[in-house]
Amino acid sequence: MYRHGPTCLQGPVSRHWRAGKRRHRCDGEEPIRTELIQRVRREIAAGTYATPEKWQAALERLLDRLEWA
Repeated sequence: MYRHGPTCLQGPVSRHWRAGKRRHRCDGEEPIRTELIQRVRREIAAGTYATPEKWQAALERLLDRLEWA
C-alpha cells in the first residue's frame, strides 16, 4: 500500500490551501469577503442574525423557487 502525502491531493482542497496559508482568491473567482463572514459569525454568536425579517425574506425566496420547479 502506498500512502500519498497531503501535497499530492488533487482537487479544490489542494488549490485553496498552500503551505499552511489560505488563498483568498481562486483563478477567476471573486475574493472571499472576510469582513462579511466575521460580521455574520459575530451576529450568529450574539443571537442577532436570524431576525423575523430575514426569515420572511428567505421563505419568500424559497416559495418563488418552488413555484418555478
